[in-house]
Amino acid sequence: MFNILVVDDEPLICKGLSNLLASSGLDIDHIYTANSGFEALDCIRMEEVDLLVTDIQMGAMSGIELMQHAKLAKPWVQTIVISAHETFQYAQMAVRLGAKDYLIKPLNSEQFLDSVRNVLLKMDRPSPELATFMAGLGESFKLEEPLPEYSKVLNALLADPAAVLNDEAGMAKLDELMLEGPYFSVIKIKLPLPDESMGGKNYSSRDRGLLRYGALNIAKELLDQEWSSTAFYSPDEEITIIIQWDEKSYEEAGTGQVGRLDALGRSLHFNVHKFLHLNAVIGISQILKGLSFMEVLNRQASKAILWNKEHSDHYVFYYGDFNWNNYAADPSAEELHTRSNLIVQKAKEYIDENYAQKGLTIHEVAKKNHVSPNYLSYLFKKNTGHNLWEYVIKLRMEDSREMILNTDLRRYEIAERVGYESPEHFSKIFKKYYGISPSELKK
Repeated sequence: MFNILVVDDEPLICKGLSNLLASSGLDIDHIYTANSGFEALDCIRMEEVDLLVTDIQMGAMSGIELMQHAKLAKPWVQTIVISAHETFQYAQMAVRLGAKDYLIKPLNSEQFLDSVRNVLLKMDRPSPELATFMAGLGESFKLEEPLPEYSKVLNALLADPAAVLNDEAGMAKLDELMLEGPYFSVIKIKLPLPDESMGGKNYSSRDRGLLRYGALNIAKELLDQEWSSTAFYSPDEEITIIIQWDEKSYEEAGTGQVGRLDALGRSLHFNVHKFLHLNAVIGISQILKGLSFMEVLNRQASKAILWNKEHSDHYVFYYGDFNWNNYAADPSAEELHTRSNLIVQKAKEYIDENYAQKGLTIHEVAKKNHVSPNYLSYLFKKNTGHNLWEYVIKLRMEDSREMILNTDLRRYEIAERVGYESPEHFSKIFKKYYGISPSELKK
């Protein structure tokens, strides 16, 4: 069963869409509603949401900004955008962020439910190619090397860029692939396929090929939505992805590109685990300009994967998180532990000072520590036992409880002081946290 979040700054629209979904006969477990982007983001952080249905123009945080933050929090959440304006720019931005549909108000009930139904159906099923061998047709499924004429030159590019860039035939292949950049990043997917048992027997060569093919299929399906990329097989049974940006698209996203790569990595891990039941390890390089740096990017992605040996319960690693320049050699376990503690300590200090700031995000806290939100969240939970956002809410709730019991401040004033943009949003969080409303506590 699926959980759906409906977001609109008009409460009547939220109520109408919720009622429509509740009576639709779709396989829905919970329907959540929110009247602002901030309220919706808290819901996404705290609840298991599968589908986000959001208006595009809402007060302080637009639907586009909500999608961006939701991608960072839980990149596998799917989105349908609704808007009162048939604006190409909005539609283009929504599609670029992976929106599954863009519907214009006033909504046609049948069209809306069809859109939701289509998204939910696709969400619960792998691609047709992957479904073919998952359905037990593996023996008759014909495995083909993806881009066989290109895989060799792409792997050569990762190993020795100069040799390929100085070779006319190699350059012709790169031109056919439209590998122009000029900005590039490399992502590697490592599947846990050693000589371990599967159904009481070791992985056969064909088993390994099928699982690898399945992972490549999942990667391509995710990448085709919003990335200019090429995915192919690499040595050591890895899958390599080359992401590229032209000058315009790179500048448009600015520093947010690393966050998007991190979200893509988590989405890759999530979907490989969902459909193949494997904990794939994902290594993500930095972003560099020029094909001549492909060997560097390839080495970075491989090195990032190696950190799974230190963090065996974590699966997505960004090379830039580890501050390699601070160490003459790879850091020891003790050095790694010391740095991890320092990152968490600084994040905790920043949150303690800024938890009441409106619009505070995990991305902002991570940026102050020069690490990705994903890695910071992992370290914070590992070191403190709390999810990072749960810690923010804990501070806000404890502070607000003190004010309710010991001051005459009104609800809207308390909400303002602890970082909530509306008293209604504050009350929802307070009741979820303490089990009673602020007014009930006051009495």
